Amino acid sequence: MIDIKSVSHSYFDGAPKVLDDVAIDFPPGQVTALVGANGAGKSTLLSAMSRLLVPGSGQVLLDGVDVTKAAPTVVAKRMAVLRQDNRISARLSVVDLVRFGRFPYSSGRLRPECHEIVERALEYVDMTPMRDCFLDELSGGQRQRAFIAMVLAQDTDYILLDEPLNNLDMRHAAAIMQLLRRAADDLGRTVILVLHDINVAASYCDRIVAMRDGRVVIDGSPDEVMRAEVLSEVFGMQIPVHRVSGQLLAMHWAPLPAPALQAV
Repeated sequence: MIDIKSVSHSYFDGAPKVLDDVAIDFPPGQVTALVGANGAGKSTLLSAMSRLLVPGSGQVLLDGVDVTKAAPTVVAKRMAVLRQDNRISARLSVVDLVRFGRFPYSSGRLRPECHEIVERALEYVDMTPMRDCFLDELSGGQRQRAFIAMVLAQDTDYILLDEPLNNLDMRHAAAIMQLLRRAADDLGRTVILVLHDINVAASYCDRIVAMRDGRVVIDGSPDEVMRAEVLSEVFGMQIPVHRVSGQLLAMHWAPLPAPALQAV
């Protein structure tokens, strides 16, 4: 379990808090989306969870261990992180990128079992045919699948991703979410990701944590979060919510109710 205990943070003295007494836990086996407007604190919270940022106060516990005090290899064997900006300047092949996922176990000297895990990760994300392609030869969706193969090859219980759907078209975004959903269901991974699209979160996630001004507004199931009054509090705008073919849909682009749809 990842346990956030009263975490607060400001980027410099006297600045407004970007995280304000956040207390929440993430039990294993779920897909959880962190949502909210720009500046809500989503990525900062993810950075604190992944020890990329040391919070001003509070603790982040990974299976009972403070992530800021644990050895880097201990954390890296339990938690894999994919940042929003994952560009690599070196010209790497897909398989070389995925091999980086084994660094916590091999320090760069891969053992036979490491190569087996790498090949399984490539197969899982359907990138085996492109294993020897260079990253700059791939589409955005293909590159993102390669990076996800890398975090899967790290073989951790927890996977944290910051806006993994950035700059992806609808087809590739859906494919990435299906892949992450499958990793949770088939492999038992706990997936925590920052998303901007509340409808994607409601479609694929077990749980939605909605933030505003550095605080958690609501933490619940898609049915609990996908309500007009809740989304108004989170995003500061009127968002009609309708049920379409059994799926809750937030119509943030169409503020007037659609009479042909069933309002929620």
